[in-house]
Amino acid sequence: MSDCLFCKIVKKEIPCDLVLESENYLAFKDIDPKAPIHILVIPKKHFEDITELSFQDLDLAAGLMEMVSKVAQSENLEKGFRVVLNTGPDAGQSVQHVHAHVLGGRSLTWPPG
Repeated sequence: MSDCLFCKIVKKEIPCDLVLESENYLAFKDIDPKAPIHILVIPKKHFEDITELSFQDLDLAAGLMEMVSKVAQSENLEKGFRVVLNTGPDAGQSVQHVHAHVLGGRSLTWPPG
């Protein structure tokens, strides 16, 4: 999608603070962090949300979780971390490109809000 913020990041049209990159995924620091460590993990291919991704490409959805685990390892989050996938406006999804938030670096409370 030509107007998608994350697609522009994938195309290197917009810079990001890159954490990890693979053939199919990017992981970069959130510009408005909600925890000391707040990293977004996205597939390079555009899917609007996790529902669309899981219905269309289950292997890519599984790979997203594998990349989340690699990010957690690279950030030394052995004490724990949270993964959030917002889907739709009621959940607070602000960019219509599936992305996993990896949050850690402090004790996280429950419920999240």
